[in-house]
Amino acid sequence: MFFKKNDFSSVIYLISVFLDLLAINILVYYFPILFRFPLLFHGYITFMWFIISFKNKFYVIFRFTKVTYILKLLFRQFIFFFLILYAFIGFFKQPNISRLYLGIFFISVFFSIFALKLLNYYLLMQYRTKVKGSMRDIVVIGKNGMTDQLINMFEKHGEYGYNVIKQFSPKSKTFDLKESLRFIKKAEIDEIYCSVKELSNSDISRYVQYADNNLIKLKFIPDNREIFTKNLKLDYYEYFPILSLRELPLDDTFNRFSKRAFDLIFSSVIIICLLSWLMPIIGILIKLDSKGPIYFKQNRPGFKEEGFGCYKFRTMAINNETEKSATRNDPRVTRVGSFLRRTSIDELPQFVNVLFGQMSVVGPRPHLWRQNKEYNTTIQKYMLRHYVKPGITGLAQAKGYRGEIERNEDIVNRTRYDFFYIENWSMLLDLKIIFQTAINILKGEEKAY
Repeated sequence: MFFKKNDFSSVIYLISVFLDLLAINILVYYFPILFRFPLLFHGYITFMWFIISFKNKFYVIFRFTKVTYILKLLFRQFIFFFLILYAFIGFFKQPNISRLYLGIFFISVFFSIFALKLLNYYLLMQYRTKVKGSMRDIVVIGKNGMTDQLINMFEKHGEYGYNVIKQFSPKSKTFDLKESLRFIKKAEIDEIYCSVKELSNSDISRYVQYADNNLIKLKFIPDNREIFTKNLKLDYYEYFPILSLRELPLDDTFNRFSKRAFDLIFSSVIIICLLSWLMPIIGILIKLDSKGPIYFKQNRPGFKEEGFGCYKFRTMAINNETEKSATRNDPRVTRVGSFLRRTSIDELPQFVNVLFGQMSVVGPRPHLWRQNKEYNTTIQKYMLRHYVKPGITGLAQAKGYRGEIERNEDIVNRTRYDFFYIENWSMLLDLKIIFQTAINILKGEEKAY
């Protein structure tokens, strides 16, 4: 069961990147290329490999990806790699480099990574076929020729890693949409495949809403009916067309890796350069001001609504109302705590959460469990904020929607900005949010209490 329900794609992705870079950097020593500054070449070629891999989506391989697509990726990757490789000579003024051996090095790297890529693809297929690892449990909504073909295809191609748990027929007299949703929840289904032509618009809306609120991937088996949605993505499983409702930037493994690498670097710098000397000072002030611990750890919903211990400097006197949000002139807030809240210094221990992988530097702020239960039933698409890790700051906070939720518009706008961030994530957007947050702290914020 462990292998079936756990997805090791991120680990495999990291191993694949590591092996490719290892091959590139080791093979250079097998040829007399005559580098004057070897370390410069290693840094240059490693950095540029990351850049062209990101642009070409070289490591974005799906369960249904064909070998022909991998060959196309390899061809495109190495066209750019060839140009980058020989650009090193002119860019860094290295006239003594042997062009012949640099070409032999290029060919050696190509065949090495070609072999590694195909081996990785083959092992993944075998892992899903033989071990039945990293399986996706799915249900199919619809009973017709198209859905039967889809199920047969999944059963025939075990290497895709899809396990059909149940098929529902909306045309059947006994079909109950609510019952299908109860089954999906009880069976912990990962993906729902809907035949569009057997469902009414209201039925489709119900499945869309349920998938959004329960973090389940929803996909459509298309017919000639028009589907109105912002982001439809068409994939082919063999020759079978599948429409995905939403493709988010952080579904891309390279994007997740880039964001995590930034989180690790940024949080490490803050902890070493700032918190290492600031924490003891704040700790002493908190202890002198009121009785109780220096830190406050509160369980909050995080990525995929899994609970985690969110750290803060303690800013309140000891009380039994930890699930109650702070309000203006809150009597629970201490004198030191008031200063820490106004300057957002109380949030700094959350960089430890970032280091542990429970949070990100930028993302939707983690709410209280009480708020999750309340707004899940009143705010459309509220649960989409759990598609990504919660952040120390976020787009909503940078736009002024932080602190106490006084009106319904506050949570509506906060959710709207969180949803926009998730759908339009980029590293540049993260940097803009961090910069805007720093400006807001220096200017002072009305709701920082």
